[in-house]
Amino acid sequence: MYTFEGQVVWVTGSSTGIGRAAALAFAKQGADLVVHCHNSRLEAETLVQEIEQIGRKVLLVQGDVADRQQVEQMVAQITQVYGRLDILMNNAGSMVKRAILEDLDEELWDRVMDVNLKSVYLVTKAVLPLMKKQGKGKIINVTSVAARNGGGYGALAYAAAKGGVSTLTRGLAKELAPFHILVNAISPGVITTPFHDRFTSPEVRKSAISQIPLGREGTTDETIGSALFLASSYADYITGEIIEINGGQLMS
Repeated sequence: MYTFEGQVVWVTGSSTGIGRAAALAFAKQGADLVVHCHNSRLEAETLVQEIEQIGRKVLLVQGDVADRQQVEQMVAQITQVYGRLDILMNNAGSMVKRAILEDLDEELWDRVMDVNLKSVYLVTKAVLPLMKKQGKGKIINVTSVAARNGGGYGALAYAAAKGGVSTLTRGLAKELAPFHILVNAISPGVITTPFHDRFTSPEVRKSAISQIPLGREGTTDETIGSALFLASSYADYITGEIIEINGGQLMS
């Protein structure tokens, strides 16, 4: 069991899926939360109620993490309410739409890059003054197995963006180490979430499962254990690491 008593955690994109599971897990381990949504306000409000029932303090912020002004407004809210931020989990992301190169217009390419990669840059930069002032911090980015295998059919832009997240993670780890801010990432494979319900057909999911040695999709709870570890004191000498969580689908 980890303890995050007295710490504030912001999980971006925390209204559903892996982000939701992570927010609840951090709350159960004693953290106060910043829940974030862009469009899924109702789901986020439900999550807030669940965290409050656990007995933890929670702030709901809403905005587009790919928009600098909105990100800065959300960080201002966090600063006003908590005055600190100990752990940031850059979880927000989306495939937006599957498209092969011939059908991939510039507008879609830019949106995929903004949602998945630019958002990590913007949010991390915005919270940096808070963490530097504290003299420490933990940042956990969420990349994907697609960053290493190129993704499935129509996931070219998404895979490229997540590849950027992996590289950004390592670069930030080097740059922020002098400030005692540790930057790592988790890299989920095929996880049972609304993401795949929306973007992946049952046939494609079945085919993907056939390539996984464990023979099934992972769960959100199986995914966030690695995030909790990286955020904990047990990982105080780990930075620039990416933990693959894919049931053996891709091995180093």
